[in-house]
Formats: sequence, C-alpha cells, structure tokens
Amino acid sequence: MLSFRLSPVWSAVAAALIGSPVVALAQSADPAFDRCLAGIQTQALKQGISAEGFTRLTAGLTPDLSVLPLLDAQPEFTTPLWDYLAALVDSQRVDDGRARLAQHRDLLATVSTQYGVDPATIVAVWGVESDYGRVFGKRPLLQSLATLACNGRRQPFFRGELLSLLKLLDAGELSADGLTGSWAGAFGHTQFMPSTYARTAVDGDGDGRRDLVASIPDALASTANYLKRAGWRTGQPWGMEVTIPAGFNAALAGRTQRKPLADWRALGIVPVGGGTLAPAGLPADANAALLLPTGPKGPAWLVFRNYDAIYAYNAAESYALAIATLADRLRGGTGTVAAWPTDDPGIGRTERRELQTLLLARGHDIGTADGMIGTASRRAIQAEQQRLGLTPADGRAGQRILTALRTAPPLPAATSAMSESTVFTVPPNRARLLQSPAGPSAALPKLEGLTLGSVQGFPAWKVETPFASAAISVFGGQLLSYVPKGGQDVMWLSPTAQALPTPIRGGTPVCWPYFGRQGQGNDVPSHGFVRDLPWTLQQARREADGTVVLTLAPPALESLDLQLSMQLRIGRTLEQQLITRNTGSQPISFTQALHNYFKVSDATQVSVSGLDGLTYLDKFENYATPRSQQGDWSLRDPRDPGRSDRIYTQAGGRYVLKDPGLKRSIAITTQGSRTLVAWNPGEAGAAKMADVGKGWRDYVCLEAANAGPDVVTLAPGAQHVLQQTFSVAPL
Repeated sequence: MLSFRLSPVWSAVAAALIGSPVVALAQSADPAFDRCLAGIQTQALKQGISAEGFTRLTAGLTPDLSVLPLLDAQPEFTTPLWDYLAALVDSQRVDDGRARLAQHRDLLATVSTQYGVDPATIVAVWGVESDYGRVFGKRPLLQSLATLACNGRRQPFFRGELLSLLKLLDAGELSADGLTGSWAGAFGHTQFMPSTYARTAVDGDGDGRRDLVASIPDALASTANYLKRAGWRTGQPWGMEVTIPAGFNAALAGRTQRKPLADWRALGIVPVGGGTLAPAGLPADANAALLLPTGPKGPAWLVFRNYDAIYAYNAAESYALAIATLADRLRGGTGTVAAWPTDDPGIGRTERRELQTLLLARGHDIGTADGMIGTASRRAIQAEQQRLGLTPADGRAGQRILTALRTAPPLPAATSAMSESTVFTVPPNRARLLQSPAGPSAALPKLEGLTLGSVQGFPAWKVETPFASAAISVFGGQLLSYVPKGGQDVMWLSPTAQALPTPIRGGTPVCWPYFGRQGQGNDVPSHGFVRDLPWTLQQARREADGTVVLTLAPPALESLDLQLSMQLRIGRTLEQQLITRNTGSQPISFTQALHNYFKVSDATQVSVSGLDGLTYLDKFENYATPRSQQGDWSLRDPRDPGRSDRIYTQAGGRYVLKDPGLKRSIAITTQGSRTLVAWNPGEAGAAKMADVGKGWRDYVCLEAANAGPDVVTLAPGAQHVLQQTFSVAPL
C-alpha cells in the first residue's frame, strides 16, 4: 500500500511548517548509521540483493536528519480540511486536469478499458500526487529511505521500503542516478512507494520495462492497476454529497460503519440537491458509510466501495476526498455544495497569488507571488492581520485576510506609492565595466563537473552532470547551451554571433531592468544594462544526485537601487531564476525577460500549446489592437507568416514547444512571469541581421518575461523572482 508518505506537492508545505529545508542536509559521519546499514545488508543478502549491488548503491550514503520532523507534520492530518481541499482541488488543478484528459484521451481510454477505472479518477490521482508531473520531489530517494530506516519511529516499515528499492535498483529496473522523490520515499508521476512499485507497477507503453518516472503511460496504467487491485468496481460511483437531518446522531458516521442504502434513507439522508437516495450505478442493496469529516455542521458524504479503493492509495480521509472531489470536478461537477463550518474558508493558488500581490503592494518582502505560502508570506499576513485588527493573527492564508486586503485603505505614500515608470538612466560606471578583461574576475570554485572554457570564442563556465551538460557565458551571464544526456542542444546559438562587446545572439540573454526600451530613449542600450557585462560566479555546489547549482551576478551598477542575481540548476531539468531586490528607499518599477532561443528543426513546422485564449499585443500592428490567441501558436499564421513579435499579457504557467522534426517537446514552466514573448524575425527581417541570416528557421524565441503592460513594482526591501524550468521529452 502507499500509506505513510507525503506527496511532493505538499512536501514544501510540511517543511515550511516545521522550519526544515526542502533540500537534503549533508551530515557528518555517523557510526550508528553505518552499523544500521550493515544490519540491513544482512537482510538484503537474504532477499537476493547482490553484495556488490548493495555496496555500490549504499557507498557514501549519509543520513538526512531533516526528514525526521516531517514524520509528524503530514498535512493530511494537520491541515484543516477546507484548507487542504482548497489547495489541492483549486481552479488551476481542475483546468490542468481537464487539459490532461484531452491531451491523453486515447491513452486513458485504453487504460480505462483494460483496468475498469474511469479516466477522471486516474488523472485526479496524477494531479494530487505530482501536479501532473510537475513536482516529483527533490530528495535523493536512497538517502531519505536509509535515514528513515535507521532513525525515528516506524523504522521497520521504512526498512522494508529501502530493501524494496535496493532490489529494484540491483535488478536494473530503476537507475539510482538522479532518482529523487518525496521525503518518505514515494516517487514518479503518481508517487508509488518502492514496495508498491515492485508489486503493482505495469508496462503501459509496451517498451518492455516499467518506468513511472519518465513514462506517463506506465504511470497512468500502474495507477489504474493499483485501484483495480484495491477493489475498484467499474461503473460505480465513489460517493455522493448528502444532507443530514437536524439532530442526526453523528456517532453513526465513519468510513467503516456501513449500512444498506435503505437504512440511510430511513434515517432521513437525502442527496444534497434533494430527491431520492438512489445513486446511479449501484445495486439497491449496496452498503454505504457516512462521512462527516468536519462534524455535523459541515459537508456530508455517503461513500461506497470505490471510495475505499481511493483511500487505500494513501490512508487519510482528507487525501481520499481530494482525489474523489477532484475527479468529480474533472467530470464537470461544481464541487462541494455545503458550506464549511468556518467563517474563514481556504483559498486556492490563484487567490493565494492575489493575496501575495496585495502583500507585495503593501511593502512586504515575500519574494514573488507564486501561490506558495511560506514563512515570509505567513509573517506578512500576520503583520497585516494585526494592522487590520483581525483575530487570530495566526498568519494563515484564508478568505478573511484576502477580502480585508482587497478593501483595505492604501498605506501612506511613503510606504506604498507605486510608480509605473520603467525609465532608467545609464549607470555612471557602466562604460568602465565594459572595459573589464575578457574573463572571470574570481577564481573558479573547485567542483566536480565545473570548468572554465570557451564556446565559439566566448569565455564560459561549463557544467557536466549525470543528466545534462550546459555552458554559461561569462559575459551577460547568458545560458549558451543545455544538452540533456543523449539528446540534442535545447538552445540555439548563432554560428555567426558577433564578437564582444556586441551582445551574443542565441542561448538565453538576460534582459534587465527593462525589456525592449519600455518607454526609454535611444540613449540606453536595448534590452537592459547587463547583457554585455562580465558576470561573477558567486557560488557553485553539487547536490547529492550530481545536479549542479550555480549562483551568478552582474557587477553592481551605480545609481541603480535594484540588485540582480541569478541561479541556475542544471540536472534532469534546467531551472533558472532571476532574483531582483529593491535596495533603495522608494518603490521601483521594472521589466525583464529571459530571452530564450530554442533550437528547432524548422521554425515554420513547430507549434506551441498553452497559449490558447490568451490576449496578445503585436508589434507588427504597433501594439494597437489586443487580439486573442486561437489554438496553438505557430509561424504558419497567414497574418504573420514566418515572423512573430507578440507580447502575450497576463500569461504565465506552462507552455510546450512541439518539434516533429527533432521528435521532441520542450515544456517551459514559469513562475513570477506574467508575460510570454513569441519572436522570430522571419526571412525578410533576418536577412538584415548579420548574426541571423538564413538561421531564422533554426530557432524560435519564447521568452519568460514581465514586459509591456505587465510591469513589476517592488517596495523597498522587497524582491521578485522570475523562474523558468525546461524539461525535454520525446514527441
């Protein structure tokens, strides 16, 4: 069974609750841990795990004691149900789930026919467990399970899971390289524990192996197989929301207290919308249990056999209700009808981002409005609760504080005035910085896989990891290359890129603190001040799985009260963050972009999903008329053949570049970005550009940005994070 593990969607929440970091903390040598592993080796040999395999897989393991407090912080048991469901069954997860149902319609139809589980339930599990594959968990799996097998409570349980994982690895069913998951050892798209993986995972794509990490067909088929084996009954409902009569005996409620439907009807239970209690798809003599998870004054459900199958996936009432109610929403349902017994209901990610935006506008240094309520956001909420006289001042993100801030009077101008001007003057020291030597200004940190070299003559930091290689230009801090292991470069770099100090054409230029000229004159360089300056590598570290994390920054710019740094995480995916901090005493408005040049087989043959319905402004129309995107974006639009210069406003989220020629897709996931820029000069425009020319067919630019009308305004001391993540998959 998959009980006693925390979905990575919730891992960050639990870690924040107890003040523990999400990443693993390296520990010093631990003799007790080594003795424990020696004892486990004896069991491993008895179970058929080879001595060589055990030694190889456990070599260098150190305990990660930060997982231990999470044993007692599982949100399924510590979070009010209205908050738990608001976070996991919000409008964003419903919309994304419906998109997955459409995207994988044929696959899900096949899986549903084979295992008898409906597509909506399968996709709901996927959505709750990993946000549809976005959040697998970043903790090294072997380290987490070895720690829990040797420390804390429930060591026998985790020892069994560790042995199951070692057996899978030793047999070659899984690769240990880069294998990560939740703190409790669950991993893959639908977060199977190792013992469940060994027992229940199936080959859904017919390639002869089970892979719930890289194969969506395997993951969805395995989930359906699990539910079928847990007792799922085809064509029957999981449950239904009902109304109980006044004075009802709540002691009759409970998942294990089952009665025939006739008995519940006799007790006055009716469907929440009225009518007769006769659920479609169930025999007349079916048994049911009544759930009153928040007491007799809250919502009530009658649940049937299929609810137990969902419950078996993770033995928590709140978890099972999240899966079940999300599945209902994916089928077109409107969600829970009855009101929660609270005057402060929970809020979903869209509302959380709105709340954080309001906090930023009031000068709170909480980072970016990403919908994740961490320590900084809770402190800011608590401060506003106290300021507005709301009790309790507990820092909780709920409907009450959101409503209050929507209608709260503005703070005095000194602390809340927001200028929308994005005009900057050239920093006095920029000309001097341009004359800096053509190389890094500091010694290269000693780190495995990190070297200093050149790419097409440009000085660059080069990175090698078990999953990918990358190169970052010293000038401009510009990502020049990202090559997944065994694949082709994701980035396009012009073979005719001009010599410095001309900005490098290709890769990912950093446009900051303005994009384009954003209302400025020709006395400033286009696309910002940092594209042609030498950056500094401030920090480099290697994570347990070999992923390399670099922190870089441009030189300080005089008379500019904005400070920029950048973090790159190079591993199974490429994660990039631009971190802007207001170091001055007044609010500052700015724009920015990560100007990605993606390598493609033919720019006229690729398409991009995720933009349907978005409003865009077109430079070729002088940004005069807002238009609405219809379907996927491509360069085959007859109004705009071969070229594009569009700003998609109020965007952000996830886009997928599909390239049939290279037979791959590139998913671009963004946070802290409200703009997407889609650009290609086309044949005529490229002919005038010495560093493009005929190369215009070899790339498309999809830029994570805050530009045009989507200006970022930072209060003094506040910071903003623009993040993008690239992940590559076969098409």
